[in-house]
Amino acid sequence: MSFDVSRKEAQQPAPPSTGHNGNAVAVLPSMSTVTANRLRLNPNTEHKPENYEGLQLEFSPLLFSSLERYLPPPMLSLPRDSKLHYMRDIILRYSPDGERIRVQRHREYRQKIISHYQPLHRELYTMHASNFFAPSFLKAINENKEEGFRSIMAEPTLGVFTFEMFQPRFCELLLSEVENFEKWVHETKFRIMRPNTMNKFGAVLDDFGLETMLGKLMEDFIRPISKVFFSDVGGSTLDSHHGFVVEYGIGRDVELGFHVDDSEVTLNVCLGKQFSGGDLFFRGVRCDKHVNTETQSDEILDYSHVPGRAVLHRGRHRHGARATTSGQRFNLLLWCRSYLHPWRMVQHDTQITVAHISLICIFGLS
Repeated sequence: MSFDVSRKEAQQPAPPSTGHNGNAVAVLPSMSTVTANRLRLNPNTEHKPENYEGLQLEFSPLLFSSLERYLPPPMLSLPRDSKLHYMRDIILRYSPDGERIRVQRHREYRQKIISHYQPLHRELYTMHASNFFAPSFLKAINENKEEGFRSIMAEPTLGVFTFEMFQPRFCELLLSEVENFEKWVHETKFRIMRPNTMNKFGAVLDDFGLETMLGKLMEDFIRPISKVFFSDVGGSTLDSHHGFVVEYGIGRDVELGFHVDDSEVTLNVCLGKQFSGGDLFFRGVRCDKHVNTETQSDEILDYSHVPGRAVLHRGRHRHGARATTSGQRFNLLLWCRSYLHPWRMVQHDTQITVAHISLICIFGLS
């Protein structure tokens, strides 16, 4: 069995949170005090980077946290402002003007929404783990061991994990917040960007203020699991995300064609409501070169959504969604990316971003 597979991409992704590592190094001449030093060939995984949240930055705070691990060792003990200036100089020097303009425009677009939209449930905008997550999931995260993760999970086909994740109350609040945002969009006639190139309904959660909360979700709750099960595609170095809610039903998106995601790891959680149909189907992991090859019998999986229950898989795992035949189905998607992992450069070589360009120049990659 073969399919024509599409790549589902963000309509205009939020500014990337970092770039790629490489196999060469280059002298960075901009800081006279460290001109003799070079960027590290590999990140200092033992170093705990600074928190750059809350600063007025042109790029995502996670970009600086990720890149900090590659700084020359003498710089790691310097004040945060010194490291920030050094990294910012690198990024600005090597990022193309057009990309910087795009990043700035997206930031202005997002800021315009946040400055006018009034959240309905402000408790969603800060991570409250005990209020959000199922106790079994939270217990496994706190133990942070493979056996603990496996104890709450099913793996119905290789590399696809399902588990209970969110409490019903969280699902209800998030659905209510999305509906409130859609109501605001309708009343103000504000033109918003939809989640990706394939979904015409739904909302990008990062664009109306939930970016920080979703960043914590990825960093503290998805990355520990991905480090265990998806290390081959950068699961241990996830450093950026694209978070959104999609809506299926009559008068909305009904189904979703066979595709792969623009992510290293994808989290997909059904939020509700009442619906029939809409099963996910999976057909094995493929690289770009072999994305339309035959499916083997042991790669076939059909999965029925359950509200609050998560599906976690590689972005390159081919999948699609069957028609939702009645009711409405809402799902939370979190595309988790690792811009510092070589896999992204290999698999996404046609999607070079500001972060890629800056790191390519820094490391002298081709």
